[in-house]
Amino acid sequence: MDVLADVLDRVRFGGTLLFHFELGHPWSLALPKRPYALFHYLSKGAATLALEQGEDLNMSAGDFVVITSGEQHLLYSDRLTKPFPLMDLERPSGRLGVVQHGGNSEPTATMICGNFTVSQPLRSSVLEFLPPVLLLRPPTNGEGLDAILKRMVSESALARPGQDIALSRLTEVLFVEVLRSWITSLRPGEGGWLGAMGDPHIGPALQLIHERPERPWTLQELGNGVGLGRSAFSARFTKLVGQPMQRYLIARRMAEAAFLLQSSDEAIARIASRVGYETSAAFSKLFHRHYGLSPGRYRATQRNTDSES
Repeated sequence: MDVLADVLDRVRFGGTLLFHFELGHPWSLALPKRPYALFHYLSKGAATLALEQGEDLNMSAGDFVVITSGEQHLLYSDRLTKPFPLMDLERPSGRLGVVQHGGNSEPTATMICGNFTVSQPLRSSVLEFLPPVLLLRPPTNGEGLDAILKRMVSESALARPGQDIALSRLTEVLFVEVLRSWITSLRPGEGGWLGAMGDPHIGPALQLIHERPERPWTLQELGNGVGLGRSAFSARFTKLVGQPMQRYLIARRMAEAAFLLQSSDEAIARIASRVGYETSAAFSKLFHRHYGLSPGRYRATQRNTDSES
């Protein structure tokens, strides 16, 4: 089983391209705090990214950066230029298309900006494992990521039929490529379960848990299955994943249950059985502890949200 694909299949993830800029020096843009991850791709020129806390980040052509917490920040070519609020920019006719900003000189920088969203079940969010600021530079960002970004630049430059859908799909693929590129850069012990997928012992154990979350897995059984003793497996799992195996197993079951509650009409007792619980009462107690809602209330809330969106 592809563990990453399994998790992404059970969360809602996507994104939106917000702006395509042609920027003339000097320029400075202020981005407010947002409840989602923001990304910027500088396809031409140079820029500096400044957060409220932390060192300034110098960007050059080909650099791609993700502000995973949505923290407010500045992007500029000249520190002394007064920042212009991003949300006050006037767009051309239509939602997308090139926005020109900055000095009167010929554009010295080209940049696209957008967001990533991950939701439901919230505990399965992969963004929580990413660093606050993720910078991927060419060529280490990978050919796939580079190709998608260049296509997004060309797709967003001119308004064409189906543009919104094309860019939405490209942004979803971009998100997967960002995760792939980041995972390959991790050292042992980094990245929670995302990083642990590549471990020769814990990776196969994660696959077993995701393939059969309803099974009453024990440390001994999983350890034997991946060639480690109980104690060695327990310590390695906790170190690499960032939580004990039993806690991860419960979270995996709850994520699967949340997905089934939202996507099917199966009875709660049936869902409880499918994720490894003999009684609805035991399942409901754990589910409420995990999500703060009973299974029935969770299902109703999510469906109300769907109908309003």
